[in-house]
Amino acid sequence: MHNPSLKKSGRPLNWPKLLFLALLGLGIFFRFFNLDRKVYWLDEAYTSLRVSGYTKTELVQQIFDGDETRAADLRKYQEPNPEKGLVDTIKSLAVEDSQHPPLYYVLARFWMQWFGDSVAVIRSLSAWISLLAFPCAYWLCQELFESSLTGWLAIGLIAVSPVHVIYAQEAREYSLWTVTVLLASAALLRAMRLNTLFSWAVYALTLTLSLYSFLFSGLVALGHGIYVAVSERWRWSQVTLAYLLASLAGLLAFAPWLVAIVTHWSQFNSTTSGTRNDQPLLSLINDWLGNCQRIFLDFDSDIAPVGLVFAILAGYAIDRLRRETPKRAGWFILSLTGSLALALVLPDVILGGQRSGRLRYLLPCCLGIQLAVARLLAMRIHSPQIQQRQRWRRIAVLLALSGTVSCAVSSQAEVWWNKSRTRSQEYPQIARIVNQATYPLVVSDSSSMSVMSLSHLLEPDVLLQLMDDSEIPKIEHSFGEIFLFNASESLQQNLDQTPTYEVEPIRKLKRLWRVEDVD
Repeated sequence: MHNPSLKKSGRPLNWPKLLFLALLGLGIFFRFFNLDRKVYWLDEAYTSLRVSGYTKTELVQQIFDGDETRAADLRKYQEPNPEKGLVDTIKSLAVEDSQHPPLYYVLARFWMQWFGDSVAVIRSLSAWISLLAFPCAYWLCQELFESSLTGWLAIGLIAVSPVHVIYAQEAREYSLWTVTVLLASAALLRAMRLNTLFSWAVYALTLTLSLYSFLFSGLVALGHGIYVAVSERWRWSQVTLAYLLASLAGLLAFAPWLVAIVTHWSQFNSTTSGTRNDQPLLSLINDWLGNCQRIFLDFDSDIAPVGLVFAILAGYAIDRLRRETPKRAGWFILSLTGSLALALVLPDVILGGQRSGRLRYLLPCCLGIQLAVARLLAMRIHSPQIQQRQRWRRIAVLLALSGTVSCAVSSQAEVWWNKSRTRSQEYPQIARIVNQATYPLVVSDSSSMSVMSLSHLLEPDVLLQLMDDSEIPKIEHSFGEIFLFNASESLQQNLDQTPTYEVEPIRKLKRLWRVEDVD
């Protein structure tokens, strides 16, 4: 049954609203606190490369030539510069990285031109964009539930949700995608309610923005289509026709990027091949439970029993939504979460892969779960049964505390799970060793993006000798200390087999070696 007491009324602010106003303040604080503390990892280095307008091919040709270069000189390939313009930024993505549409990268280029290129400044764009999720979530709750209380609870859950805070502090497009999904979803509900030309034009525009933010918005649009079909009882109607025309308009506006994907399909297929690597089903299930956990609680580790608790909470919330609210609300949440989840889970289970284990691909599902939980809390904390009301108020407080504590812990870390711990966890210690050395030289034939990531932690005058092969480097000057970073086995062996050099591992580090000149 729909509870009319949950509708917007003229009652003064009560404790849930006050609690989640406090959470809103904490959420804003955590989004901007210690923005530059965590490692600027591989994917973020790619962001800087795309913003600069250079391709990875050009970077390798110009820098990995065996000559010495300063860490500061690598900035040319990580910031806007006179040699490359906005068109080059878009071309760089289209040619080498078309799975990432250009909207965020275009915004990032203007942002860096206006405010600078430090790590904190670059990441602050995502942080500022993430704040738009709050009014968008409130608007969506008003359209879906006609409940201001549900809107406030949703804002509070999103504000201190560990996953949203983490991606609000990352120089990638995921905060923008979150905002555009919320915006397009609310615009769809408004268009269905008003059924005017302007409201459908707004939906077409928001859908286009979402598609240009992230490719998986196409799956969100599919969910919207399923919701419209169910709402119209699978019958042809004016709403159905208007939805199809608005979706077609959005798709046509996105057509230029689809052409870029098709034109460079081999590169697209190559850069997305990592998501198709086989992963055991039990490992996938553990990832799914971990993803449920990280929506509300995140201590940089997956704990299956804890994840199961949050999965049960999510399932119960969606079930109650289906049974205790108008059918349209339950169907909307199911279509928003189900279309994307099934499109990623089924190929992983049937064909093999790990798409569904990557939480950044499932952000709309996270939003659907949070909306369902917010609605459940809004219904239960005003229950006429005193015990039930007290129980769910305690649960609301626990959810608020778990998110707040998670964000506080994460804010102090240098590396977190979303930064690819296996690749990045040693970088801060490596940088400290190199920076403290006297006149150091860093030699590497590693992935270009690994070097670009490390360069953000190195002192500007640290010299690097970068090579695109494993030949023995020609070191022409005397250096206080020589280091190998992320070197291939062949380069290590080639150096170790020469009478001039001796390669020594550095204790507890797998990606850095010291090279002794024994000549």
